[in-house]
Amino acid sequence: MTSYNVGVLPGDGIGPEVTREGLKVLQAVADLEGLQLNLVDYPYSSEYYLKTKELVPDSVIDEWRTLDAVLLGAIGHPDIEPGLVERSVILGLRFGLDLYINLRPIKLYSANLCPLKDKGPEDIDFVVVRENTEGMYSQIGGHLKKNTPDEVSIVNGVYTWKGCERASRYAFELAQRRAAERGDGAGAKLTLVDKANAIRPHDIWTRAFAQVAKDFPDIETDHAYVDACCMWMIKNPEWFDVIVTTNLFGDIITDLGAMLQGGMGIAASGNIHPGATSMFEPIHGSAPKYAGKNVACPLGAISAVAMMLDFLGETAAANRVENAVGDLLRSGDVPSVDARSGISTSEMGDMVVKRVRR
Repeated sequence: MTSYNVGVLPGDGIGPEVTREGLKVLQAVADLEGLQLNLVDYPYSSEYYLKTKELVPDSVIDEWRTLDAVLLGAIGHPDIEPGLVERSVILGLRFGLDLYINLRPIKLYSANLCPLKDKGPEDIDFVVVRENTEGMYSQIGGHLKKNTPDEVSIVNGVYTWKGCERASRYAFELAQRRAAERGDGAGAKLTLVDKANAIRPHDIWTRAFAQVAKDFPDIETDHAYVDACCMWMIKNPEWFDVIVTTNLFGDIITDLGAMLQGGMGIAASGNIHPGATSMFEPIHGSAPKYAGKNVACPLGAISAVAMMLDFLGETAAANRVENAVGDLLRSGDVPSVDARSGISTSEMGDMVVKRVRR
C-alpha cells in the first residue's frame, strides 16, 4: 500500500470547513485506490497567532520539507495586520520550500456557471503558470519617514534569468503534456503575459521565454501584455491553452479566470516545486463573514485535493475526484459555487463523495 505524509493547515475563517470536506473526499478516494494517508496537523493561523503571538518557526519549515505534500485552507483575520500571518504561512511555504510554480487551472464544467454570454466548457479550459517566488512579492522594499507628510514607500520587483527560465520551461512542458492528453490533434499553445512595453525589465521574461522556446519547436507561442490578456480572457477565452506570467500578473488574472469558471468557490491552485514537497490550496480567502455558518463552497478545496493527488502521481485517484466534481456541476444540482447556492458545505462534500464512490 502506497503511503503519503500530508501536512494539513486548515487556517482561518472558512478554511477549516472547506479543508474538512477536502479531507473527507481525500479519504474516500484513498480507500478506493488503496492509499495510506498519514495526516500531520499544524496549528499555524491567525487565530493561533492571536492566542500565542507565534508565527511559523524555521524548524517547522524544515519539517514541511520532509512531507510529500501540504494542504492549506485559507489564512487571514480582520483583527490582525493585513499580510502578517499570510507572509509567515503562505510565503513561508512558497519561499521556504522554493515552490516556484503556482499552477492554476481555469476550467468551466457547466455553461450555467459562466458569466460570459455564449461561452461554454469547450471555450474555457486553460491553465495559468504563475512564477511564484520573485517579482513584486519578493519582499524587498520598505518605508522611509512613515506616517509623515514626507513618507516614501519603495518596493522592488525582482526577476532572475533562473526564475524566468524555469517557469517558462515548466509551462512549455505542461503545454506539451496537455496536447498529448487531448490526443485529438489539437496543437499545444503557450502564451507569455508580461508588460515589457512599459516595464522594460520584463524584457528578461521575453528573452528567457524565447530561449526556452527553441527546445519546443512544435509548440505554438504567443505573447500578450497583461491588459490585453485580461480583455481577451473575457472576449475570447478559447484562445488560451497555457499562460505563463509573472507573480503579480498571475495573481490578478487567475482571479479573473476563476470567475470565468463560476467563481472563487471552485478555483484551486498548486504551489509546486517539481519533485519536491509542494502545497495545494483553494485560491479564495478566509471569508470571515461566512465562517462557522456551513455555507462556504468546498469545491475549490476538493479540487486542490485532486491537484495534490495528480502531483503525487496518483492519476487514477485524481481523475476520480475531478470527474466527481465535474459530474456534480454538470448535473444541474448545484446552482452556484458560492455561499448562496443553498447547499451546505458538508452537504456539498457528501455529494462529491457519493460520486467518487460510484
